Amino acid sequence: MIYLSDVRDWLKTLITAEHYYIGKLDSKQDKSIGVYQRKNPAPPIKAIGQSSSYEIKPLSILIHWNKNANETERTALELYRQLGAVTFLELNDTHVQFISLLQSEPVDVGTDDSGVYERVIEFDIYYKKEM
Repeated sequence: MIYLSDVRDWLKTLITAEHYYIGKLDSKQDKSIGVYQRKNPAPPIKAIGQSSSYEIKPLSILIHWNKNANETERTALELYRQLGAVTFLELNDTHVQFISLLQSEPVDVGTDDSGVYERVIEFDIYYKKEM
């Protein structure tokens, strides 16, 4: 099984931020990365007469960076490129089969109430099911 905290800890090896969160960005500090379970994931795929060999973890990463749109975009694109370049990954002793990025680049979601730019990366982690 893969948990949000596993993904958060893995992201710490990919991008240097000042704050990493799961679930909720409480104080919305600059240079923060938030990891969330997507609200509307695809329905599970179930093969008839067989048990599936994998699970899917639907995720969303919020890059809540700073008041500079260019720096926020560059940071988000660098993380996106790193996610797309993963060739081997184990999280919580679970083998990840592949990562599916759902958009062609990080999505610009504008600014928060304080004027801090934000980008979102949505992706699915396909991992080997525990038998």
